Amino acid sequence: MPKSSSAAAPATPPHPDSPAHPETRGIDLVSDSERHGRARDLFAVWAAPNVSVLNFTIGATLTLVLGLEIWQALLVIIAAQLLWVLPGIVAVSGPAAGTSGSVIQRAIYGIRGNKAVIAIYGWFISGVFLALNWVASSFMGAELLVRLGFHNRTHALILVTIAVAAVTVLVAVYGHGLILRSYTFVTIALLVIFLLVAAFIAPQIDLAFTQAEPLSGLGLWSSLTIGFAILASTPLSYSNSADLARYLPRSTKPSHIVAATALGGAVPGFCFIVVGAALGTTVSNADASVGIEYVLLDMLPTWLGPLFVLGVIINTVALNGMTTYTASMAFQSIGVPIKRIPSAVLIGTLGTIFTIILVLSTSLLGAVNLMLQFLIIISAPTMAVYVTDILVRRNRYDGDELFDERSGGAFWFWHGVGLAGITAVTAGAGASVLFLSTDIWTGPLAVAAGHLDLSVPAGMLVAAATYVLLAAKSIRQGAAA
Repeated sequence: MPKSSSAAAPATPPHPDSPAHPETRGIDLVSDSERHGRARDLFAVWAAPNVSVLNFTIGATLTLVLGLEIWQALLVIIAAQLLWVLPGIVAVSGPAAGTSGSVIQRAIYGIRGNKAVIAIYGWFISGVFLALNWVASSFMGAELLVRLGFHNRTHALILVTIAVAAVTVLVAVYGHGLILRSYTFVTIALLVIFLLVAAFIAPQIDLAFTQAEPLSGLGLWSSLTIGFAILASTPLSYSNSADLARYLPRSTKPSHIVAATALGGAVPGFCFIVVGAALGTTVSNADASVGIEYVLLDMLPTWLGPLFVLGVIINTVALNGMTTYTASMAFQSIGVPIKRIPSAVLIGTLGTIFTIILVLSTSLLGAVNLMLQFLIIISAPTMAVYVTDILVRRNRYDGDELFDERSGGAFWFWHGVGLAGITAVTAGAGASVLFLSTDIWTGPLAVAAGHLDLSVPAGMLVAAATYVLLAAKSIRQGAAA
């Protein structure tokens, strides 16, 4: 009986991975003859999105809002950036299976169960990050237009949002080939711009700064854990890393894939979050309520302001182009009969609408902190389970089996649902909720622990342990068979 899949044995697209042509391939398998590239190419792919103004904003949160000293913030930043090894591990499953991570996770949640998981967490996380980054560029682009004489700020916000979204969707339409070959140049350009910005900010920073009321005891630990949760949400959200690595040859060393992905995200993230933390010591809460992005523009010389805004917009396009590209395959993986390019246009449109709503109703600082913390509820357990499956399975994925949607197939499990995966993620999400500490919601266990936000370790440990307990034995037996 043939396998129930139209994607497992596709005809080779006319331009399978060319930067000069739109990529028509979606979730279908990448044949060995089409594999190309080197693991080190992934460094720039992940560095470009993380040379970001959001890192300044998040870093400023640590000292300005949470009240940490610079050295305390530095420790939190280092701890959070270590989590970038997890997207690195997830990336190795792409070349092993030759398909998107949204398909690979059928091995965890089952053919039907995976559809529900991807529909909820894949689209939710993608949509949130599209909006968050478009919000950042919209605020700064609109501010620059107003300073240059554009009189209506609301119209400026909408105009910039639509323009940036259009370019972003274009990047997603051209896909992997364009991303792989252009992001090295994007990374270099962004590094030049943001290093110039950091150089002009540096003389205004007081490295001897101390908080007027230094934190201690539970208050200190509460701020440390909340800061860690906010920072951790970024690397934990990148469960799409397999999508960007799936074209690599099967022979590519997994250790090289892990290193290139992890360092690409962690190095620029660390550098610019540290600058942001130092920046938080130079501004007041009143300035922050107006927006860190406006404070930054005021600190720069006139000639550098437009260049800085251009860098923010380029970074936004780089990050959201990647996000829209991977999200465009989510529809296909859950069974919606839509090709990848129309799917990219659809998610870009939805993200644009969400962004316009946000820019007209919130500040960047408030939007970033709150949404990043709540993302933990979904991203921490799903990332933990994905990594655990790779380790237990020893990264052995059969692409053809992943597309076998028949009852009784390798990943049909119980009525098409992988109970072990669904149970593990649900348990991990529940643990994260109980230990989450935000202005809107503080879990009962977080209250009992003195408002410590342990949502990240709780969600990840509970999810991983539950999955090992419920699935490890059957995975090993399947591998032996």
